[in-house]
Amino acid sequence: MSDAVARNVLGGSAMSNFILKACDLHKTYLSGERRLEVLHGVSLSVSDGESVSIRGESGSGKSTLLHLLAGLDVPDSGTVHWEGVPDTGARQRARFLGMVFQSFYLIPELDAVGNVLMAARVAGKVGAIERQRAQDLLARVGLSERGHHLPSQLSGGERQRVAVARALMNAPRLILADEPTGNLDEKTGDSIIDLLLGLCSEQRIALVLVTHNAVHAARTARMLFMRDGVLQNTNL
Repeated sequence: MSDAVARNVLGGSAMSNFILKACDLHKTYLSGERRLEVLHGVSLSVSDGESVSIRGESGSGKSTLLHLLAGLDVPDSGTVHWEGVPDTGARQRARFLGMVFQSFYLIPELDAVGNVLMAARVAGKVGAIERQRAQDLLARVGLSERGHHLPSQLSGGERQRVAVARALMNAPRLILADEPTGNLDEKTGDSIIDLLLGLCSEQRIALVLVTHNAVHAARTARMLFMRDGVLQNTNL
C-alpha cells in the first residue's frame, strides 16, 4: 500500500482529532478444521464529524470490521481506541456510539419510545429527562405520532427510523451503520440515508456506513472499499 493510500485509509495525515482509531486489525474464524482469516491488518481512523463509507462484496469482512470497531467482538491482534482510550465495556459503548443494523433489532414487546429508551437503560440512566428526549428524537425522525406503536405496527422504514432515534439517544460521538437500507425499498432507503447524513452533519456526529449501494456511499465525505479483508481507497 502506498503512503498516499495509507493516509487515506487511516484518515489523512493532517487529521489529528480522531474519535475512532483502529490499528492493524486481524481476525480469524474457525470453519471446521480450517482457519479463515477475515481481516488482514486493517487500519482506520475517523475524525470528529466525518462520514466514511465502506463498500465491498459479501464476505469481504465489512461487518466483521464494524463489530470490532463497536467492541462487539475482539480482534486476534490490533487495537481499537475511542477518543484515545480502549473499549471498557457496555456502558462506555452506549455513551460513545450508536449502532444501526440492517435488521433493526427492535424489541417486539416494547413500543417505539421503549425501544429508543433501551439505549439509555444500557448507559445506566432512565428518568423523565430521558423519556422526553426519546419522544423528541422520535419527533425528529418523523414519528411523533407513532411513539406508542409496537414494531409490528410499523412499516420497515418506520422501524429503521426508530432504530436511528435509538442510536442517537445517548448523544453519541459516532454512529456505526451496517447496511441500514438493506431491507428497505429504494425510496425509503434514500430517506434513511438523508436522515443519517443530515443528523450527523447537524449534530457533528461521525458516521461509518457499511453499504452495497454505490450512490449512498458517494454521499459520504470519504469512500473506502473492502476486498478480501483489506481496506482500500476506492480510487485504486
